[in-house]
Amino acid sequence: MSADEMRPNKQTMSASSHPATRQLQTAILRSVSRSFYLSVRLLPAQLREPVALAYLLARATDTVADTTQIPGTVRMETLKMLSNGIQGTASRDVVVDLIASFVTLQKDPSERKLLETLLHCLEWLENMEKTDRNDIRFVLEKIAQGQLLDLKRFGNPVEIRALRTAAELDEYTYLVAGSVGEFWTRLCFRHVRNFASLSEDEMLALGKRYGMALQLINILRDAGADLRAGRCYFPEYELGAAHLVPPQILSEPERFEPIYRTWLEKAKAGLECGMQYSRAIPNRRVRAATVLPALIGARTLALLDEAGGMALRRTVKVSRREVRGITLSLAITFASRKQIDAIFDRATHRATKNNSAVVL
Repeated sequence: MSADEMRPNKQTMSASSHPATRQLQTAILRSVSRSFYLSVRLLPAQLREPVALAYLLARATDTVADTTQIPGTVRMETLKMLSNGIQGTASRDVVVDLIASFVTLQKDPSERKLLETLLHCLEWLENMEKTDRNDIRFVLEKIAQGQLLDLKRFGNPVEIRALRTAAELDEYTYLVAGSVGEFWTRLCFRHVRNFASLSEDEMLALGKRYGMALQLINILRDAGADLRAGRCYFPEYELGAAHLVPPQILSEPERFEPIYRTWLEKAKAGLECGMQYSRAIPNRRVRAATVLPALIGARTLALLDEAGGMALRRTVKVSRREVRGITLSLAITFASRKQIDAIFDRATHRATKNNSAVVL
């Protein structure tokens, strides 16, 4: 191997040891991700960097897409430019200058700090090992495509619009999250020896469904807030069959509840794919990092199931204490397959025994 061929690895080492990069991997990542940070910290070093960077870039594009003080058309054009910057087809400096107008509008100081450090993220990406960089760019292209689709579909916040079909919802959850399951799978097969007992194709299919289920849980959890913002992810034809239009959902949640519960069941089935995926991983650290979102997701679904239609009117989420408890259980049992199944079962059924846990 020539000195030139070795140079990217040297650049990667230099980039990962830069103080700004270390801050991105630790303080900033922790501030913008309540539970995903825990999964990242469980990963071996060779996986931690590309996964952390991909998350930060996705969070940056999401922040741009969600800056509602700026007109939707401007957000779409800015998101396209940011996506081009990530793909390496637009100047980093031009992208950062364009994003500057979004920074001061962020109410969340963590998201403001993330946008302020965007240049470091793009530099870190440029110095990433080539195959990891390509994978990051591929998944970020998918995510940005989903975010742009969302902005196009829900461009007018004054009126509540619904997706037309379940296929549109599947398309969205695949682009913004199913693709992440595929990204995780490709990285792990490349970086982790004997990553899984199943084939790569089988793991890619399970990872895709796992990611889509996690995004569907987010949609179910945030349904009330989304409706108030003019977004209805539940298919129009399902609402029509129940003689409902989107504006009626918030005022008549009991009529909407059967549709809501149908999608809860679909999310549960997707999480089972996540459990099957995790059981196939021999490496205990990677298994723990992989299964943690499924365990938190199962607990969230149990709480949403308990709340029913009232979940549209209240905040339903897993407490920090419970997240710490799940993480500790994984640690002290070394993420054994038997124990992750037991934790999953407890997370799924605890809400029926503890009504006070519904709103946290």
